[in-house]
Amino acid sequence: MPKQPKGKKPAAELNVEKRRRTRRRLTIRGVLSFFIVLTFIRAAFMHRYENMFVCILSLVLFCVPMMIERSLDIDIPPLMEAIIYCFIFAAEILGEINSFYTIIPGWDTMLHTINGFLVAAVGFSLVDLFNRSERFSVKLSPLFLAIVAFCFSMTVGVLWEFFEFSMDQFFGTDMQKDFLVSTIHSVSLNPDGLNVVVHEPIQSLIVNGEDWMQFPGGYLDIGLIDTMKDLMVNFVGAVVFSVIGFFYVKTRGKGRLAASLIPVVLDTASGEDQQNSQKTAQGREPNGETLRPTDQNDQNDEKE
Repeated sequence: MPKQPKGKKPAAELNVEKRRRTRRRLTIRGVLSFFIVLTFIRAAFMHRYENMFVCILSLVLFCVPMMIERSLDIDIPPLMEAIIYCFIFAAEILGEINSFYTIIPGWDTMLHTINGFLVAAVGFSLVDLFNRSERFSVKLSPLFLAIVAFCFSMTVGVLWEFFEFSMDQFFGTDMQKDFLVSTIHSVSLNPDGLNVVVHEPIQSLIVNGEDWMQFPGGYLDIGLIDTMKDLMVNFVGAVVFSVIGFFYVKTRGKGRLAASLIPVVLDTASGEDQQNSQKTAQGREPNGETLRPTDQNDQNDEKE
């Protein structure tokens, strides 16, 4: 009987662990999907078709991790998958439909920080999967993997801000939330035309005959501060995961936090190895000696 390779769990233990992880992720996804369905029904009774579309979009996004696992033949850790589900629910259902973006201060900042963290994890995982593949002879250093993850996260963050700006400009939305400005710092206010900043506090503001100092309370910056804030917190999330990923590759297999966030390649060759070991065992005698096939010359020698 072939010995179990060191570092590998028995097949029965792996199957039990796989079923337990599958049941856990289905529970999280099932509970959140139940609340999304309830939100969809409520939106249908209130004839809010935009909210109904958001609910359908959320359910579709819930299927993305499973599709990625099957297409890339990888296993997403349960913690990582749970964070993804909670992020989708918090952004689409709580943020958009239940107006958490405007009701709860810092909700958008929190989600953009998590987004930078998650996207960096995705970018790191994609490159790390290629780095660990035997098909590629070039192996990347841990520092390079961390830099790629950081750049990938920041690129996605910038593209998202492009999307928000385009939606606000062409469809009249307000994805780039406005901030109140109490003081204007500009060289355009310099009466001498010099490149010297003039700091002008806003004490009165009349727009369309209404005093905006009463409501909303000052000058609106039209989304610039929100965009820069989102990119800054995206930067923080990207840096945090890049550092975690760096030490994960540096000490492969020892970082529990990183291991619970980085997908792993499924061992598809285990079945083939088991078949080969069975064939090898069949080709051996009980004393461990390999059976030698009998050819025509051996038969002739026995006859003589």
